[in-house]
Amino acid sequence: MSYAYLFKYIIIGDTGAGKSCLLLQFTDKRFTPIHDLTIGVEFGARIVTVEDKQLKLQIWDTAGQESFRSITRSYYRGAAGALLVYDITRKETFAHLLSWLEDARQHSHSNMTIILVGNKSDLDHRREVPREQGEAFAKEHGLLFIETSAKDNINVDDAFMQTASAIYEKVKEGTLDLNSEQHGVK
Repeated sequence: MSYAYLFKYIIIGDTGAGKSCLLLQFTDKRFTPIHDLTIGVEFGARIVTVEDKQLKLQIWDTAGQESFRSITRSYYRGAAGALLVYDITRKETFAHLLSWLEDARQHSHSNMTIILVGNKSDLDHRREVPREQGEAFAKEHGLLFIETSAKDNINVDDAFMQTASAIYEKVKEGTLDLNSEQHGVK
C-alpha cells in the first residue's frame, strides 16, 4: 500500500511500563500478558489516515533497562515522534520520566512531537500516579498526554494518532525539514 509520508516513532520509558504491549496492540490488535524483555529494539509498522493522507508509522520499541540506555539513545536520531510511557501503578516509572525526556531532547531534533502515555489504566484500583499528576507533567514540559490500557485496547490508537496528527501539522506548516533524515519524516 502506498503512503504520502513515513513517520518514525520511538517508544521510550522504564522496563515493564508496557511499551511492547502498546506496540503489539497498535500494530497487531493483540495483547500478550507475559512479554519477554525487549533486547535492544523491536519494530512495528502500520498505515493510518490523517486528513485523507495515508501515513506509514514506523515504530521503534526500545529496551527500558538501564543497561541498554546507551543503545536506546542512538534510536532517538531521526524520530519524528515519541511515546514516553509510564505505568500508572508504579510511581517509580513516573519518577524516571524526566531522565527519559532529557535523553530524548538531547539526542533528537528540537521539533520532535512527544506524547506522555500513562499506561495500564485498566488497573485503576492499583493506581499510584494520579491522572492529574501526568497531565501536570505533560503541561509543564510541552507534551501531549493520554492514559491507555494496552490490555483492554483503550486509547491505544489515539496515542499514536494524536502524535501522527501533530507531526502532520508540522509537515503542513513547514516546520519539519522533509529533506533531513533527522526529522523522522520521509
